[in-house]
This record gives sequence, structure tokens and C-alpha cells, in this order.
Amino acid sequence: MPAKVLLAEPRGFCAGVEMAIKALTWMVRIFEPPVYCYHEIVHNAAVVAAFERAGVVFVDDISEVPSGAPVMLSAHGSAPDVVAAAEQRAAVMVDAVCPLVTKVHHEVKRMAGQGYDIIYVGHEGHDEAVGAVAEAPDAVTLVDPRIGLGGFSPADPAKVALLAQTTLGLYEWEGVLADAEASYPELWTARRSDLCYATTNRQAAVQRLAEEATLVLVVGSENSSNTQALVRVARNAGVEAYRVDGPDGVDPEWLARHDVVGVTAGASAPDQRVQAIIAAIAPTEGVEQVRVTQEDEYFPLPPALRRLAQTLQALVEGAYACRTPGRPGPIEQDRDWGATEALALLEA
Repeated sequence: MPAKVLLAEPRGFCAGVEMAIKALTWMVRIFEPPVYCYHEIVHNAAVVAAFERAGVVFVDDISEVPSGAPVMLSAHGSAPDVVAAAEQRAAVMVDAVCPLVTKVHHEVKRMAGQGYDIIYVGHEGHDEAVGAVAEAPDAVTLVDPRIGLGGFSPADPAKVALLAQTTLGLYEWEGVLADAEASYPELWTARRSDLCYATTNRQAAVQRLAEEATLVLVVGSENSSNTQALVRVARNAGVEAYRVDGPDGVDPEWLARHDVVGVTAGASAPDQRVQAIIAAIAPTEGVEQVRVTQEDEYFPLPPALRRLAQTLQALVEGAYACRTPGRPGPIEQDRDWGATEALALLEA
């Protein structure tokens, strides 16, 4: 059995996931169920199941939302026609898109408006890629990082832009970037990388784990792009690595072969799952934290939700905290609580 667990830091929930989970928690506390959500709020089965138990109905088509029902759009970003349809159909619509995804949407629209052919590096069918490409479908070519530029052929080689899904592996992005720069010397890319800070931080932590651990377990769901990227990063570093949703997914035969096990989690995975997996590993010499950086990013709740909650503060504040006259209510204290506490509220 393993002697030691090396625990990556940072791991788990990023600022965008924190914001989205808290936002949907507000929705289910404000409205009687069902509350509708377009696509999974984040790509994690445990989080989705918790919201379903609380009365959230996840849909893949806005037409499935009854007219007048409250609806939230997922953190991955939605196509413009989806946003418009939700605004028309729902009595209250809140878009919980991650601000880093919004940045890429703006870049797509801006560069398409300037006549650029856009290479968008992402995974076919992923919610984030679908939403971003839909901003300018005639100008965007989706490129799978495993395949590369392939048959991409711009109308004007001097007007080519390169954008990316935020949850890509850094090694995936860098390969396509190098090819594109070699092919198009005047290539436009964002001055600030499209790759999410949380994605790159967690990948750096996995690389550190791989320096000492001979097995890496990545906690997260199968449809989580950034979780799968962490597995690939570990394997590329020459380490045996597996994705697991929870302790039931840990094969005892894996543990029997390794003395030091690295553990991390994708950006949408609850830390309760991480702790349960560590308990299942039961390292004889305990747990050692491996930190590569300190994250302190914070994304405020969506503006539409803030306005709604402030209007209804007196009706919902009792569900969160006591308020005394002259003191701010919980919507103003959003920094003081996190997604872990939000999920706990759902079970209360």
C-alpha cells in the first residue's frame, strides 16, 4: 500500500466554477423548483446530482424550458441564439458564463468583424467550443489539437487569428501555436493567453507531482475537459495516471504497485471527493502538500442575479444568514462563502 500521498495545490474549484455554483444555489433558494439550467452548470457528475436533488432540471435545448420559468445558462458559455431564446422564454434569465470564456467570445466577434479567418483550438462537441464557434461560424475553423491545422486554408494568410478553448492542455495549445506561427508570420493571438489560469496552474502542479509520485489520480468527471487534460499531462511526464470520480473508482491493484501517489482534482471537482479518495488510499505516512502557486482570483456573481437578489433580499436572507439593520446582506458578502458551502446548503 502507498506510504505517502502528495496532494496538489492548487486543485479543484476555480473562480469560474465557484461563481457558477454559488449563482445556481441562489437561484434554487430564490425560486420554487423546478429551476432550469441550460447544459450542466459545470462538468462534474456529483455537482450536477446535488443540484438535481435540489430541483434543478438540466436541459440541452432552451425549447425544453417552460415559458416563464427561471433559467440559468452554464459556465461554459452559450451561443448567441441560445442566449436570445432564453431571454425571450424565461421570466428570469441569468448567464453564469465564466468571464474568461466571455473574453474568448469577444475576441471571436472582434476578429471576425475585422475580416480575419479564425483558428479556434478546441474539442469537437464540447459545450465551450460550441458556444465560442457560434459567435462567428462563417469565420471560425475548429481545430482539434490532436490533429493540428490540417486543411485550414485562409482567404488571406495575412489575416489569421488563433484562439483557444480555455481548458486545453498547455502542451496541446503550444503545438498548434508553433505550427500556426510558422505558417502565418502575421498571426494574431491574444496578448493574454486564452488558456484559463486555473487550467495552467493545475497542470503545473501535476508536473510537480510527477517528479516524485509514480501514480497520479485526477479527481473529476469524464466530460470535464480540464480534468482529462490533467491526466494527459501526467502521462506525458511518464507517470501512470487515471481519472476517478470518487473512491469507488480507485483500483486496489493501482495502489499495490506504488509507494507514492499524487492526487489532484479538475477545476469542477468538489474537494469532498478528493478527501474521500485520500481516505481510501490510507497512506501509512500521511499526506504532503505540493504547492506551485497561491490562487486568490474571485469572480463576482452575474449582474442579473445580483440585481435580482438585492431586490428580493428581505425574502431570501434568512436562508443564508441573519441580517441586522444597517449591515450588508449576503449578496454583498459573496466573497465570504464558497461553492463548498453552497453545495452544503443544497443538502440542508
